[in-house]
Amino acid sequence: MNTHEYINLENKYNAHNYKPLDVVLERGSGVWVWDVEGSRYMDFLSAYSAVNQGHAHPRILKAMVEQAARLPLTSRAFRNVQLPLLAKELCELTGFEMMLPMNSGAEAVETALKMARKWGYQKKGVSAGKAEIITCAGNFHGRTTTIVGFSTESQYQDGFGPFTPGFVNIPYGNSEALEAAITPDTVAFMVEPIQGEGGVLIPPNGYLKKVREICSRHHILFMADEIQTGLGRTGQFFACDWEGVHPDVVIIGKALSGGFYPISAVLTSQDVMDVFQPGDHGSTFGGNPLACAVAREALQVIVDENLIENAQQQGLYMMERLSEINSPHIAQVRGKGLLVGVELIPEAGGARRYAEALKQEGILCKETHHVVLRFAPPLVITRDEMDWALTRIEKVFATLKN
Repeated sequence: MNTHEYINLENKYNAHNYKPLDVVLERGSGVWVWDVEGSRYMDFLSAYSAVNQGHAHPRILKAMVEQAARLPLTSRAFRNVQLPLLAKELCELTGFEMMLPMNSGAEAVETALKMARKWGYQKKGVSAGKAEIITCAGNFHGRTTTIVGFSTESQYQDGFGPFTPGFVNIPYGNSEALEAAITPDTVAFMVEPIQGEGGVLIPPNGYLKKVREICSRHHILFMADEIQTGLGRTGQFFACDWEGVHPDVVIIGKALSGGFYPISAVLTSQDVMDVFQPGDHGSTFGGNPLACAVAREALQVIVDENLIENAQQQGLYMMERLSEINSPHIAQVRGKGLLVGVELIPEAGGARRYAEALKQEGILCKETHHVVLRFAPPLVITRDEMDWALTRIEKVFATLKN
């Protein structure tokens, strides 16, 4: 079948809850993907940062195939050999004492929310049913009904209420607002170090350090959602590392498997994790041996191939080149590492048409919040590949008119 036939088939039988670019991909390798007609594109989105290690990385593929042939799933009714090894390696790599594995990022966020509430009741002494968690305007932590309930994006909420109570929303990047919002019933503050879906929004310098100090002083959990920003994406292992802060809880997912298989995790101390007892929380697939084997190799690839250092170097170069583009349509270029947003002025006609024009030049990216182009190539990208992409991005901004 050709592209048009695949699109018609999807539109007929699949839910219309996404508006993808009209390209039908069938294979990938490194930073490149190919469509059903054989056209090649550079992936400048990395499946929303899930393929930091590049498409179809051979080492991760080998680990997946070998484990799939041995034992893909046990459920948590029994133990398996891969989960304890992943737990040890991940904790030693990140400096946390314990982890709890799940599947999707949203599941890991839900896990952290449950954990924070129970910690508040058991360890802080908050009265039953009164726990409050502070979140930020512009957040994107997932799509479950609890999570969209504390979103400030109206479309994410429209038609899905009533929502779970117990959440307080404050402006992003404002430590004074955090201080003012804390009450005796506050148990946690959950924040993205960089708001990726929100438009690659970066808080002021020193914000995370101030958050750490405030949370410690008020005895509340500092929970960092690093699902998109973690595992090397910003040029540090975690985006919080840029300010040298250690949250009480870190939530990871996406690139934890290099794009091969859903796995996420919540990282924290033994004191916090111990609020969970058998029967309190779980998942049939969470911590399955196939996911854990894949994650172990995916993490090792990040370390062995110096992907964090490459993200920092290539990201600085990309930001420099993008900032030099002389286009009246660009309002701002911002980012860290290989997570970069190009915000357009309202008169530019929307970021979607730029994404479509870039597709015609062989680059796949996606708009967010209508006026921001998000650029996030795999961390394996080379300087030559970056130059290839930037030349085409510069061309599109030079030629695309109102």
